[in-house]
Amino acid sequence: MGGMFGTDGVRGVANQDLTPELALKIGRAGGYVLAQKNPGAPLVIGRDTRISGDMLEAALIAGICSAGVRVLRAGVLPTPGVAYLTRALGAAGGVVISASHNPVADNGIKFFGPDGFKLPDPVEEEIESLVNCQEAIPLPAGPAVGRCSAVEDAGGCYLGFLKEKAPVDLSGLKVAADCANGAASAVLPALLRELGAQVLPLFHRPNGININAGCGSTSPRALKEAVLAGGADLGLACDGDADRLIAVDERGEIVDGDQIMVICGRDLKAQGRLKKNTVVVTVMSNLGLHLAFRRDGIQVRETKVGDRYVLEELQKSGAAFGGEQSGHILFLDDHTTGDGLLTALKLLAVVVGRGAALSELAAQMERLPQLLENVPVADKQKVIASPFLAEAIARQEQKLNGQGRILVRPSGTEPLIRVMAEGRDPEELRRIVEELVQVVKKLG
Repeated sequence: MGGMFGTDGVRGVANQDLTPELALKIGRAGGYVLAQKNPGAPLVIGRDTRISGDMLEAALIAGICSAGVRVLRAGVLPTPGVAYLTRALGAAGGVVISASHNPVADNGIKFFGPDGFKLPDPVEEEIESLVNCQEAIPLPAGPAVGRCSAVEDAGGCYLGFLKEKAPVDLSGLKVAADCANGAASAVLPALLRELGAQVLPLFHRPNGININAGCGSTSPRALKEAVLAGGADLGLACDGDADRLIAVDERGEIVDGDQIMVICGRDLKAQGRLKKNTVVVTVMSNLGLHLAFRRDGIQVRETKVGDRYVLEELQKSGAAFGGEQSGHILFLDDHTTGDGLLTALKLLAVVVGRGAALSELAAQMERLPQLLENVPVADKQKVIASPFLAEAIARQEQKLNGQGRILVRPSGTEPLIRVMAEGRDPEELRRIVEELVQVVKKLG
């Protein structure tokens, strides 16, 4: 890869790193490449609620249309909703403008292929090469220029798909729903109500600048308080583009992606629907997940951090279920990408089907203490390649004496080094992480 596309598309500070000029070039190159593979088919474009979305959407549409490709504009819609519409409408591809859980100043652009899956590396590389060589893209004129039209009731179409894939009667349940002031703001409360739940909506009034601000899957404190104050049966939190989900049980305790995977994975196994008897997770998953699945004889495969790597391993192994601790969870029998709303319905179906409280279901996995610190750095690749860091990690691993693990890795989407330690003794983990953080700061 040339470096433009990270693990989840192109990201940067909108109007500084990710400028309208760059978005236009990406749109033109992406539109041209995808249309060449699917002549005559349009591109679907959707976005989250960031203030910079209007600017980047206009530039992307201009670029796509300048390549002679039609655009179907879905408006504000969760990332997985765009993936669904791409397939449902027979499009050449889908484009999402979002920086997911990142702060409002950031934004991003990512593509889906006509099958609703994220683009493979060779196609991204082809697009990137044309971004840097715009003169290689023919520019049609007259009636051959692309046009833009709106997708009628894009949100309703997406909700219909979700209800078909995960039909569940939520009558009698009270659910708090944190929409992160993002793409789920209109659709998540509506979905839950249509299925019969009493909904306590939170952070569902986006104003362009409040996306992910003290809310959503990365900041669930307000959701915990709302569950307790409102006597809810559970709480659900999406991130800005609603492709991930974190839950809160009736006691106000976090139920993270690992625990959700244990709940849903064991249920799939009980139904005889866990393909290859395998779950795919990343190296960040808690040791407690491995222990829980081991008790049931379920095989666990590990990948690098990033849902694209989970997807690659699922496709390679023939398995169909897996995800990340952060709440990116894939049900490949039902969808092509991580979907926070679909995951919510799958989780709620187990709650309803078992007639159990979420806390009881979450207790199937013992979550071992795990401490994570994010360290801002100027050059994350330089830091991660440092022999001094490797030596420091080796010294700390000796302290754990095989009773835990350390993971130091660069973020795939932000200028950060993530330092994680896991083990039985929280105080020892704190000391280990603090020492490694200081090493990273010196190197960064």
